[in-house]
Amino acid sequence: MREMKMQILKLTTNKYLSLVTIIGIVSFITFNHFSLHSKYEWLIIFVLAGAILLLNHYPILLPPKGNSLSMDSSIFLASLFLFGLDLTLGVLLINSILFAFTQRKIVWWKHVFNFSIYSLMIVCAYYAFIFTGGQIGFVQLNNSIPYLLSLSIYFAINVLLISVYFIIAAAESLVTVFKGIIKETIATYISSLMLSLVLVILMNKEEIFGLTLFTCIAFLLSLAFKQHFHLFKEISEKANKDFLTGLNNHGYFKEILEKEVSAAKENDEPLSIAILDIDDFKKYNDLYGHIQGDQLLQEFGALLKAEADEANYIVARYGGEEFAIAMPNTNRKAAYSFMNEFRKKANDTYYSGVERLPYGCFSFSCGIAECEKETYSISELLNKADQAMYAGKNQGKNLVQIYNANSQYTVQNSVCLEKETEEAEYQLKIFLSKDVYTYRHSKRVYQYAVNFSRMLQLSDYERKTLILGALVHDIGKIEIPREILTKKGKLDEHEWEMMKKHVTYGKEIVSTNKKLEDLIPLVELHHERYDGKGYPYGLAGKSIPKLARILCIMDSFDAMTTERPYQKTKTFQEAIMELRECAGKQFDPQFIEPFITMIKELEDLGEELEKELVTVNS
Repeated sequence: MREMKMQILKLTTNKYLSLVTIIGIVSFITFNHFSLHSKYEWLIIFVLAGAILLLNHYPILLPPKGNSLSMDSSIFLASLFLFGLDLTLGVLLINSILFAFTQRKIVWWKHVFNFSIYSLMIVCAYYAFIFTGGQIGFVQLNNSIPYLLSLSIYFAINVLLISVYFIIAAAESLVTVFKGIIKETIATYISSLMLSLVLVILMNKEEIFGLTLFTCIAFLLSLAFKQHFHLFKEISEKANKDFLTGLNNHGYFKEILEKEVSAAKENDEPLSIAILDIDDFKKYNDLYGHIQGDQLLQEFGALLKAEADEANYIVARYGGEEFAIAMPNTNRKAAYSFMNEFRKKANDTYYSGVERLPYGCFSFSCGIAECEKETYSISELLNKADQAMYAGKNQGKNLVQIYNANSQYTVQNSVCLEKETEEAEYQLKIFLSKDVYTYRHSKRVYQYAVNFSRMLQLSDYERKTLILGALVHDIGKIEIPREILTKKGKLDEHEWEMMKKHVTYGKEIVSTNKKLEDLIPLVELHHERYDGKGYPYGLAGKSIPKLARILCIMDSFDAMTTERPYQKTKTFQEAIMELRECAGKQFDPQFIEPFITMIKELEDLGEELEKELVTVNS
């Protein structure tokens, strides 16, 4: 199926490239009068084409990404303003032939496609210039509209043609592609306009001298910027590298991982990370000193990098004797296989003095975690790998462990649930002085979480997180004005926008308490909808963390079934109907029926208790 999809995309892109090429060549033939040029004009054509060729070979490199500012568009536009369409198309033709001859490694159809795009850009820019009152051969700096519009059309045609190609080839959204291209190129094109006007002024009286002067200045700028770019790159690399091992450092690894996680989620591809810790490294340092310990880190780092590079993985020194590896396009099983093979290789590699360590050889413990759609942040992913790594340590070291949410190691060394609930409830009691409704609502949702987490048979870690998250999920409403919280009647647009900010305020409040860090996804994302129409980010489906999807159901059910200043209360039966109607829209459908079953059980239990109470009283 995937191969068929790739073939369809390839066929579509080929048709698009062919269509643009044909239109470009037809435009070149149709709008070119092929008038006879004088010897001087031919000299100008070859000089301009040669200048473009030279400056394309020496572009101005711009930090930080190494984008380049080529002068070809500046020269084409200046030629258009000074000499008109025919001569400029002649420059394009000669330049394209010379470029194809010097760059024979590039496939021929790419040269033709490039020529076609430039033909369309130049023709459209010319007629935009003429129709707005621009005069060929005269510098009209007091009337900038023709120049600005000409460049805008030139820029727009380029962006449109390139964007459509990427939309077809990569199946990306129109908005995403346009944003990306405009962000990357708008500064370059504005610079092209300024430089084209500079060149027009220089060439206005002395064409050859002006062009020569412009080319020399551009060439010198290219050399200067090249040196500046390489210096910038060198300093950046030093800032991003660990001084001892030469590997990526902790901060830069997290930057890379952020991008890899976003890409993996967007493209629905697997991504795993591994954190490994050298076993008994402190003992090694105590035996041989820190200098030899540093030597061990360097040698092991070199071995790890060699293996990671071969597999196209990203490796970093995470801190002390800890290392981290990001493994794109790799699921947890493949990651486990890779790390286990590497562990054996490390065991068999001799490092000076390791024979005196407990295993009699070099060893490390490793934890692996795989990124999932609902992974909230890289911190969560790293934390899972870290927990799995310590599980390996606790089981005797020299082991590779895959993170398992159902394992008890996720709650080892944590404060007991009762104590953490007590602390969370203490924060919640602030509501008693401001909004008793929110306090009571949070307590009811908390009770739903206690019961529902048992029914779903969540792991101890998930159960604890859901219960505590239910208790403090609306903590951000502390920052919402009292008159909005207690307003009777529908909130206006401004008030509703203010109310929606409570999830962001809540995240900020919870972030200040390290013990409550795991609750951030629930506090921030419990108003996201399964269909992507929620807030604050418009996440959809399983890109919303599982516990946040569960909390959304409990929170909404309680909101529907209890008195609120701005909404009439629904009965349990009406609320259950609403849940079923919104399954797959607002709510994750897999949790709706289990939750309804729990609600009915609680209702039945309540009725039984009421009957018993009546019997006792009578």
